Amino acid sequence: MKAIQFSEFGGPEVLELVELPDPSPAAGQIRVRVRAVGINPIDWKVRSGMMGGDLPRRTGVEMAGVVDELGEGVTDVAVGDEVFGSAGGAAAELALAGFYAPIPPTLDFVAAAALPVAVETAERTLNLLGVGEGQTVLINGASGSVGVAAVQFARERGARVIGTAGAANAEYLRSFGAEPTTYGDGLVDRVRALAGGRDPVVDRALDAAGGGVLPALIELTGSPEHVVTIADFPGAQQTGATFSGGSDENRAWSALRDASALIAAGRLSVPVAQTFSLAEIGEAHRVSETGHPRGKLVITVP
Repeated sequence: MKAIQFSEFGGPEVLELVELPDPSPAAGQIRVRVRAVGINPIDWKVRSGMMGGDLPRRTGVEMAGVVDELGEGVTDVAVGDEVFGSAGGAAAELALAGFYAPIPPTLDFVAAAALPVAVETAERTLNLLGVGEGQTVLINGASGSVGVAAVQFARERGARVIGTAGAANAEYLRSFGAEPTTYGDGLVDRVRALAGGRDPVVDRALDAAGGGVLPALIELTGSPEHVVTIADFPGAQQTGATFSGGSDENRAWSALRDASALIAAGRLSVPVAQTFSLAEIGEAHRVSETGHPRGKLVITVP
């Protein structure tokens, strides 16, 4: 099979299209003929060497495609079914997955590949925060793929959502049910005005974008225990906020099936900003690393 691999840490130029043996699924896994792969910040962080690890190494952590082979004990899907899910080394013609869900009939492969990481991260962090009915939640970086999913999941839980983004994304956030405000200086005062004199100003806060915002989120919630970040590990260490990263053992992969049901009901979407071919994966990494796409970046696989 063809797959993307890198043999040294560095910029997008280290990514190579190579020929590798076809993988075989272990017990509880499925093999998927990949049709689309989502791009995530963890991809370029690993490629650049920020996370360490052995070399050579594959890339890609989420995909959508067609079930190609079943591992021992798998009974919930059949060969030929269309699925999306989590898979190591997903940027390839074939990938092995242990966490997956059926693609809703309203979605194509590209739209489905935008879902797994965003919905799992959103569900995991909202669980950590204990978001529920009647609460007011602030999401920093609400226009990104994780932020958009978190807005919609929080609204499904009955929470009021205030979301930060650039001024140009205000209507975009409103379309998902969030009350928008801009990030940057004066955030505490802007959120206080939106919240209308509540104490605490907001009940919970999720930082999906970083940017040194944790002290402001702690001030707004009244406690670091009510703040989770996925984007600022040093800030979490300094402030006492909770950091939740991709290596957590308590991943919320059950969210895949929850998301599938919500999408089928027309109550959840994660927009795709741009698509690339497998050969253009380096450019996709560049856009992810240096840009601020409104929505997901997705690789298509022939």
